[in-house]
Amino acid sequence: MDQKCLLCTLRSSAENKLNPEELEKLSLNCLTVSFKKGDSIIRQGTYSTNVAYLKEGLVKIHIEGPYFTQVVRIVKRGHYLGLPTTFGDKVNQYSVSAVEPSEVCFIDITAFRDMLSSNSEFSSQILTELCKSELESYQKCVNRTQRQLRGKIAGVILEFADDIYQSDNFIISINQQEMGNLVDASRESVSRVLSEFGRDKILRMEGKEIEILNKKMLINIAQNG
Repeated sequence: MDQKCLLCTLRSSAENKLNPEELEKLSLNCLTVSFKKGDSIIRQGTYSTNVAYLKEGLVKIHIEGPYFTQVVRIVKRGHYLGLPTTFGDKVNQYSVSAVEPSEVCFIDITAFRDMLSSNSEFSSQILTELCKSELESYQKCVNRTQRQLRGKIAGVILEFADDIYQSDNFIISINQQEMGNLVDASRESVSRVLSEFGRDKILRMEGKEIEILNKKMLINIAQNG
């Protein structure tokens, strides 16, 4: 009996709805792969035969557009990376790359769909994650189009502090070019705003280390900027 999924402490909330027999089946149909920073995990335009679950690390989802590659989202551990492909097109519509050393569990797509059909609690949890992801995408779209640049960058810094690292002092894993791509701005514009935050004693920055000095002000900028 293969018990690697049964004994795993990094299972998704959906996988926690599976019984021991289903977890054994999952163990026989999945493979965990380690990636270094910068490695490609999923490539846009390739045929998908697996569902990818991020067990450890941090990744970026990006799409090749007509003029440049657009970073659309930063994803932390504990999230699936290929659900839209699972339910829709069999061809990956975006790429995923590691921005920190990461571990990804690749689950055979046929076995995954079988579990969706046989376990209603599992499928309900997957549907909940899909809906949550869609709502977050809507909110990010509104933020991109209606906030000024200072508000957008403040929002990104707060997302890293509160959601990803749970600390007001952290090493940010994306560069200023990638941050600009997230908020539809140039690297130079991002650098200018970060320098302004430093002069205003809102942030302290040394290389990629960021310390939030005035979180109340940063939140105000994110909400009203």
